[in-house]
Amino acid sequence: MIEVIPAIDIIDGRCVRLSQGDYSRSTFYGDPLDMAMAFAGSGARRVHLVDLDGAKASSPVNLKVLEKIARLEELRCEWGGGIKSAESLKSVFDAGADFAIVGSIAAWQPDLFAEWLDTFGGEKLVLGADVKNSKIAVKGWLEEASMGIDDLLERFRPHGLVQVICTDISRDGMLCGPAIDMYTRLQGSFPEMEFTVSGGVRDAEDISKVEELGLPRVILGKAFYEGHITLRELSKWWLNA
Repeated sequence: MIEVIPAIDIIDGRCVRLSQGDYSRSTFYGDPLDMAMAFAGSGARRVHLVDLDGAKASSPVNLKVLEKIARLEELRCEWGGGIKSAESLKSVFDAGADFAIVGSIAAWQPDLFAEWLDTFGGEKLVLGADVKNSKIAVKGWLEEASMGIDDLLERFRPHGLVQVICTDISRDGMLCGPAIDMYTRLQGSFPEMEFTVSGGVRDAEDISKVEELGLPRVILGKAFYEGHITLRELSKWWLNA
């Protein structure tokens, strides 16, 4: 059964959703801890946390939020945003993250990310591959790198990369359906990697479609926050996992 991972994006200590990665198009949804407790209470076992302030600042900003959520024994936390140095990576793990999501450094300093993979392993480090106009987007989706997604994955293949969260930014927060063709192509090209579908998921039907394709994980954000899918519907996947 597919693993459905609810997303909590954070700005100024509050839960927020952006449209197409645009910081000026944001909607706030309350306290991240309250959200995490609601997800855990309905059966979720993993939560996707993104420090959007940290992504802009190039250093984690909202680690106090992570510390609170990490105390919920039911949830494993994957945390991204602002991990640009070994010190930042350590601070995220020290704050309680089970998994660290690294994006910009992988594109800008691939040797460093390869070193981190060698040190921490693919079970702890997650590549956050955000795609915009077929290129990797970095620094909180504000800039584009020169390489494509396939080149990035190929670079880290020999270093044991296992977990990849690939987000099509053009679909993120737009409720237009996930980029199915991209994910199935990538899974076929890199079968040893586990791809998490991210961006565009509209409802339970979209999750079922992704599940039918055999993809292991999907991140759910705006569809939940705007009421297109309920905790009761999500518990179907969480409680039967």
